[in-house]
Amino acid sequence: GAGTDNDLYINQAIVFIEDAIQYRSINHRVDSKSLWLYRWYYSRTCQWILSLTITIILALAFIEEPSSLTVTSDVRYRLPAWNPPCGLTESIELLCFLVFVLDVSVKSYLIGWKEFWKNKWLMAYILTLIVSLADWIVSLSFFCKESVRIRRILRPFFLLQNSSMMKKTLKSINSTLPEMASVVLLLAVHLSLFTMFAMLLFARTKDNQQDKEWVVYFRNLPDSLTSLLVLLTTANNPDVMIPAYSKNRAYSIFFILFTVLGNLFLMNLLTAIIYNQFRGYLLKSVQSSLFRRRLGIRAAFEVLSSLKETPASAQQCCVSVGALVQVLQKAEMDSRCKQAIMRSLKMCSCDHLSAAQFQKLFEELDKDAIKQHPPSPEYQSHFMQKMQFAFGHPYFGYLGNVVALANIISICVVLVMDADKQLSERDDFFLGAINCFFILYYLLEMLLKILAMGLKRYLSYPSNRFDGLLTVILLILEIATFAVYGFPHPGWRPDFMGLLSLWDMVRLVNMLIVFRFLRIIPNMKFMALVVTTLLDLVKNLRAFAGILLVVFYAFAITGIMLFKGAAVPLGNTSKQFFILNFLIQAPFSIKKVVVLYFKEKNVISWCSAHFQAEFIYCLLYALSVHLICRWAKIYFVAWWLISSVIWVNLFVALLLENFIHKWDRRCQRESLSDIEYQRTVELMFRDVLEEPTEEELMEKLHQHPHLQLCR
Repeated sequence: GAGTDNDLYINQAIVFIEDAIQYRSINHRVDSKSLWLYRWYYSRTCQWILSLTITIILALAFIEEPSSLTVTSDVRYRLPAWNPPCGLTESIELLCFLVFVLDVSVKSYLIGWKEFWKNKWLMAYILTLIVSLADWIVSLSFFCKESVRIRRILRPFFLLQNSSMMKKTLKSINSTLPEMASVVLLLAVHLSLFTMFAMLLFARTKDNQQDKEWVVYFRNLPDSLTSLLVLLTTANNPDVMIPAYSKNRAYSIFFILFTVLGNLFLMNLLTAIIYNQFRGYLLKSVQSSLFRRRLGIRAAFEVLSSLKETPASAQQCCVSVGALVQVLQKAEMDSRCKQAIMRSLKMCSCDHLSAAQFQKLFEELDKDAIKQHPPSPEYQSHFMQKMQFAFGHPYFGYLGNVVALANIISICVVLVMDADKQLSERDDFFLGAINCFFILYYLLEMLLKILAMGLKRYLSYPSNRFDGLLTVILLILEIATFAVYGFPHPGWRPDFMGLLSLWDMVRLVNMLIVFRFLRIIPNMKFMALVVTTLLDLVKNLRAFAGILLVVFYAFAITGIMLFKGAAVPLGNTSKQFFILNFLIQAPFSIKKVVVLYFKEKNVISWCSAHFQAEFIYCLLYALSVHLICRWAKIYFVAWWLISSVIWVNLFVALLLENFIHKWDRRCQRESLSDIEYQRTVELMFRDVLEEPTEEELMEKLHQHPHLQLCR
């Protein structure tokens, strides 16, 4: 009936608008049952369960053998790690796999059979699940004693496929690889040519005393390549040139030319190419997201124009305002956008909307998120008005910054005076009295600002929330210190009482005071611009962090499998030996990858001289020469190329783009003190995006595999 059709059209419009908000594809089933399943799948509860499942399966690496769940990583004090019994982690894995099977089944059903064969990510998802389940069965058949677990390396894929922005970013990176490869090839040529020159320059001679450069760095082709590759990272500079430089100062020209050409020209050229190409590809990706949003809005208009209440005599398709209001009430969208669209509808004098009017209403989704601060209280008393003017003035904030700077300087002076004193000689009276005075001022300043601005307006500023929170914490710590140790007096000793000694309490208070000095950032425009750029990167570029997590996780798991058992503890022996405890600590914190034990004298002296500055170089040298084989270098070179060369340059490219965009907007936009603008990746490129045409939208809608339009 007509009522059933209208309900279907309303539900279709709701889903299409939600797709537009989230930049999702509209190529899915649109019948009543499928729409209900689709909304359930993308509900917060369902997506939260899926995210929790991904987190759990990634976190299993912490407790699986070899487990890293120990308090300390020092082999001298570390207790045996807890290794779960066979079947425990496997049972958790099986539950996660079942959730993933349900996830891929729902996705495949919703998009339909034809779209499934076009979706490479879904096919890769199914293949990953098949391989993981097969490896899980093999693991149980060997009673969890197998040395290689392929499914552990595949786990990051579940995180990757669940994020549309991560997939777009990965596609952009993949498109940028050819341009990157040209510069990397040029780097390889540069490295190869200088390797040949080095082997000719530092060839072996009859005088063994003059052959130190050849013995240590350029004995053969692999060692020469490794030495110059590490020099490209400046990790072994100037050590690699010291023997040759001691022999003849002219040899320094070789190393200077290599470093200048490699570091100053080729590496920076790589950064420039990555910035230029990756920005273009990311711009294309964001352009496709805009097209998806416009297509979703237009699809909602087309189905709403099919409602029976639409006047048949209309010259062109239109949508009634009442139908749109009904859709907006049921759609899941930001309350700010919904209220803005509702206000626009109330101001509209017509009862029906054309396609252009309908699309213009939803342009609210593309606007910056604006946060307006509550108004200040209005006092009737003339005295209170003067108080409000004085303590709400920016100069009062500047005075607080000066006081905070004076507090930092006084702490520095006291710490310098007490630096060489023993604990028994230290008198904390001056530091305690200074802290007491400044904390009381901070408390007074906070109360006066609340009086002038009102509590709601005061808390609406992030800088005030930061300032107020630290002030309250400082006050609580100071009260606790006085309660335990009494008020400051000459001879105030740091005796240990309670949980913390007096010196620990004073140090904690001083650290918070130093941290509180960051309040000056909002008052310095250029510094505030840099900080907001970094905060925007943290908030909005989660896709890059996710891909970085995937790379670190995969390399960490691969390193565990490759270097497991590479070195065996020597145990208690009377022979002198040196222990190097190497931990490959990725941001994902799979802590213990390999622990190396050496007693060879040459390794001891070489590594001890380079330990701090050349951690990776020392590890690469030890693994390849003394433990496994020279092919182990490939693992670390691949890690350096992906993490340091490619990924760092990608991050620099996005950092530059975000900073330049904010700089341009700062020059164009007037300073509005009561309004805060927040940016997203899509809004970063909003000024240069092209709007899709009417013909492009309609052509795409007519290609929809499950939606039949009347026109």
